[in-house]
Amino acid sequence: MFIQKPISDYVAEVASKEPTPGGGSVAALAGSLGAALTVMVGNLTIGRKKYDQLSDDVKEIMNRNFEELKKSIEKLNSIVDEDTRAFDKVMEALKLPKETDEQKKIRSDAIQEGYKVALEVPLRCAEECYKVLKLQKVFADYGNVNAITDVGVGALLAATGLEGAILNVRINLNSIKDLEFKNRIEGRINILMTEGLKLKNELMETVYKRL
Repeated sequence: MFIQKPISDYVAEVASKEPTPGGGSVAALAGSLGAALTVMVGNLTIGRKKYDQLSDDVKEIMNRNFEELKKSIEKLNSIVDEDTRAFDKVMEALKLPKETDEQKKIRSDAIQEGYKVALEVPLRCAEECYKVLKLQKVFADYGNVNAITDVGVGALLAATGLEGAILNVRINLNSIKDLEFKNRIEGRINILMTEGLKLKNELMETVYKRL
């Protein structure tokens, strides 16, 4: 499992001639690190003097988001490895026989289904990174000011994870012929990209104001 390897080993494997781990895995790791940095800010905020001065509503949101971010780390860590296997169904389908018309149809249908399966993992990654961006707001607004740059780096990483994952959704979507499915997924990733960029920009604006 890549997520359990030393960082230097993971980086070396990314740099190798092997196709995995690739951009999808790295996007998930970026999102996980973005969430982790925000959790660190939470650890440096919750229970401190200035935290005690916050309203009960803000404290409740911060505590809830703090716990949700921990879950996001686990989910994205899982995708770091899962993404490397996302394309397996396509590869299996490509190896199917194609000598008769019936075999060609079975193979073609299997390839199409494989591409749908392949984009599910990066789509989940994009959804989770988008969630991280939403959870970061309270820490940008009220987190320990001495760690505000960590919120900023966390937001940049989550946004990178989001866009990187969407790239992998799109490349698989290009091979799918089911227009209804294609349009539905395109609609979803367009919303994620637009709203995610907006969240990232708002977060960074707050970070720079609090520097």
